[in-house]
Amino acid sequence: MKFKIDTKEKIVVFCPEVTDLDANLSADFQATATSIPELKGRNLILDLTLVEKIDASGVEAILTVYRHRYDNQLSCAITGLNNTLTAALKTAGDDMLNIAPTMAEAIDLVMMEELERELLDGME
Repeated sequence: MKFKIDTKEKIVVFCPEVTDLDANLSADFQATATSIPELKGRNLILDLTLVEKIDASGVEAILTVYRHRYDNQLSCAITGLNNTLTAALKTAGDDMLNIAPTMAEAIDLVMMEELERELLDGME
């Protein structure tokens, strides 16, 4: 699978360069998006701008990657979705998904969650 990774101080932007996230690519997407070394200690933004179609295994792969970040006390946001992908993720996922219409809003979402965690850790 081809993808682009943009690493920032507290965020990694992961952008798969495929148009169909289907059963053939979902396992590779999931394995790659959860194991890239740059993710250590960083939040994740999934930029799905190039993805046009998705099937059930692709949706599950996205949700698994999303949950993986939260299981590690980090944040994830999804951006670049077309209407079809948005509907599929909202149907399969829960209402708590961070879906942002723009990259700037996705960055804001994960940074606000990062700040919340830091503030809560400081209060304990």
